[in-house]
Amino acid sequence: MCLVARMIEDGRTYWPAGGGTALLGVLLGKQLYAPGAVHVTEDGVIGPEPLLPFDPMMTMISTRATNRALAWGTMNTAGLHAQLGFIDYGVLHALQIDQYGNINSTQVGIEGENARRFGGPGGADTIAACCWRTIVMTDQEQRKFVKAVDFISSPGYLDGTLEARMRAGLPDDTGPWRVVTPMAVYDYDERRLRLIERAPWVTVEDVMAECSFRPLVADPVREFEPPTEEELQIIRTQLDIRGQASDASAAWITWDGDKYVRTLVQ
Repeated sequence: MCLVARMIEDGRTYWPAGGGTALLGVLLGKQLYAPGAVHVTEDGVIGPEPLLPFDPMMTMISTRATNRALAWGTMNTAGLHAQLGFIDYGVLHALQIDQYGNINSTQVGIEGENARRFGGPGGADTIAACCWRTIVMTDQEQRKFVKAVDFISSPGYLDGTLEARMRAGLPDDTGPWRVVTPMAVYDYDERRLRLIERAPWVTVEDVMAECSFRPLVADPVREFEPPTEEELQIIRTQLDIRGQASDASAAWITWDGDKYVRTLVQ
């Protein structure tokens, strides 16, 4: 969430899928680094100011999530804005992601051969297809970083060829931009996944060990800064007080000027 927050830019529009870490990363970035950024909820509410410290999503039809919005629409509204080129970045989660940035959130395994089915992409297919750039947030695990996804729920660079997205009817000059995990940050070089940053507590080979294929590796791979105290304080006391995406579960976390104070919620 903190890494994504640092990527948020003033004057840009963001469409995070659903809630969770994607939304919290965007809201943290707006609060600390880019107050002029605008976000759109997956169900089509444009430019809201969530009622913090209450859950900024709750359900996607909620006064908490849609407070002081510029406009209230539908998922089709958001999709049409993206198709018209008005949404700069989509922020997504992934069950699997492959070397060309294709995302699977539908099914793991081959149909009829002990395949496991999941909830599917929701609006993530439109986000990945029509926003100018996409940021993916996921865990760094071999089962998630695969050479080819079992099912393309949301398109990346498809087969990796130069005009693959255009042949599929998708807008020119759109596609994957960054993948962010707790261990690493990736970009794309010639439409292939490339490691560009790592956490200070891991090596490049530690990251490669958590991929089921070897992505490209930049030279050098930079070391990113860990979360700051200010970022963690805002996450724990304003954005995620129930601890759904951090370590604040069942407690109010406050900062007394010297240390965090954790008070259990009865």
